Amino acid sequence: MAGIPHDHYEPKSSGEKWLHSRLPIVGLLYDTLMIPTPKNLNWMWIWGIILTFCLALQIITGIVLVMHYTPHVDLAFASIEHIMRNVNGGHFIRYLHMNGASLFFIAVYAHIFRGLYYGSYKAPREITWVIGMLIYLLMMGTAFMGYVLPWGQMSFWGATVITGLFGAIPFIGEPIQTWLLGGPAVDNATLNRFFSLHYLLPFLIAGLVIVHIWAFHTTGNNNPTGVEVRRTSKAEAEKDTLPFWPYFVIKDLFALAVILCVFFAIVGFMPNYLGHPDNYIEANPLATPAHIVPEWYFLPFYAILRAFTADVWAVQLASFVTGGIVDAKFFGVLAMFGAIAVMALAPWLDTSSVRSGRYRPMFKWWFLLLVIDFFALMWLGAMPAEEPYASFSLIASTYWFLYFLVILPLLGVIEKPLKQPETIEEDFDAHYGKSDTTPAE
Repeated sequence: MAGIPHDHYEPKSSGEKWLHSRLPIVGLLYDTLMIPTPKNLNWMWIWGIILTFCLALQIITGIVLVMHYTPHVDLAFASIEHIMRNVNGGHFIRYLHMNGASLFFIAVYAHIFRGLYYGSYKAPREITWVIGMLIYLLMMGTAFMGYVLPWGQMSFWGATVITGLFGAIPFIGEPIQTWLLGGPAVDNATLNRFFSLHYLLPFLIAGLVIVHIWAFHTTGNNNPTGVEVRRTSKAEAEKDTLPFWPYFVIKDLFALAVILCVFFAIVGFMPNYLGHPDNYIEANPLATPAHIVPEWYFLPFYAILRAFTADVWAVQLASFVTGGIVDAKFFGVLAMFGAIAVMALAPWLDTSSVRSGRYRPMFKWWFLLLVIDFFALMWLGAMPAEEPYASFSLIASTYWFLYFLVILPLLGVIEKPLKQPETIEEDFDAHYGKSDTTPAE
């Protein structure tokens, strides 16, 4: 970790020295495992290993599924049934892949909200945060394309609705939509494109994950206090940190084991709980489902997309100012992507000098409302686009933008934070007691 004094790998045997001078892979692994880590990290810092496991699971199970899948509109649905019924362990692998996506998003949402609460986006970790948000966007794109592959009713109509959003972009929308679909409508070319991208994007995500890890290894981990590790000397740094191995590796593996118990119980006993029954009906372009909904992890942003109708004054104002270029559909698209963009801009919107929400009494309440708001949007996204859900969606969407664009900047000016500990060691001792390092006589 740059800037924090600690012991680096030193090859001892002649074989280690030979390898280290040519390919320092052992040194890289050693420095990664023995990296000094703030010793006061709580259980909200377990999500990194969960996300790493999920990425590996999705790639491995995806490779196996690809061996038996046929990306053709006449054969895709049947090939899924073939995997479920005829391939040895095929149903288990598919259920792992399906529910692995849900675990992936549960972990990433916990990871993001943990970062928002403890101020992990603040300097010097802005680049780490932005890279993380890029990974999240790629995850959403990969998951959406994967949802289309079974070629069920929700797959087909979900693709039709979501790709139709690109057509709302003025001037260039229709050419982009046609290019994305490979034609005028969702068809075989669309399925082939989505299949290719769904298979390739996880490897791009894996590359960005490596950059993400490299970024926070460079700046150091944030911690619940938001206080930086002392870097004046190796002895001072050791008072604030512990080596990642074995302390945090064992803690993370324990958390992973507990979460996997729940995960495998769901895979084994209720694998379709988070799915939609209409997706077990083969896609039919002539029969529109009564209520088209995306997967649960898209629902908050789907609710924001639908919230801004032509009756909303902000939409009417935007349409008037732009001479009708920005209509309700395009405004909804801007709002949906804007809801993610404002999260990415949090490092520059948060004006507080205090990093951690633990020492910000007013911030805690507004942040709690944001979490409630997120779950409310998730519920509203699954509801029909009618009253009273439409009005509730508009209120919840408005709060989402108000939090990042108004409340977060204002809190930094008007809030009086609590006293922070001087060091990580002080916080650790306050929670767990001062360790006795006096040698026994």
